[in-house]
Amino acid sequence: MKTFRFVLCLVLTLISFQLFAQEKSIPDVLREKTTLKSQSMYVIEREIPNLDTWSATDLKTASKTSCSVLKEMGPKITWLHSYVTGNKMYCVYLAESKELVQEHAEKGGFPANTIAKVVTVIDHSSSGETY
Repeated sequence: MKTFRFVLCLVLTLISFQLFAQEKSIPDVLREKTTLKSQSMYVIEREIPNLDTWSATDLKTASKTSCSVLKEMGPKITWLHSYVTGNKMYCVYLAESKELVQEHAEKGGFPANTIAKVVTVIDHSSSGETY
């Protein structure tokens, strides 16, 4: 659980740093990637044994499977990106509901050990300090 919390914080920091988001639940830059403006952001923890040994081809195949399922499900869910760390993958989605994220995992044959709704996104600029 400590690892998940750490990686979740890291993921949120990286997302917000890249997008220069300041105390927004979903930055406008991400909203532009979806047609449904009421979507929430979710971080999914997937436990996948030996994930760190997957080749680029293996990861591409998983990506294609995910995209195929997303096309079938329509615009109510959008995959932004994922982080591969050892035996876990952390995926960031915009979706209408947690249930849609779970449905995507089931249809794609992917584990979804934890699905967490992002409440807010912060970054270094949230402190009002520069470094």
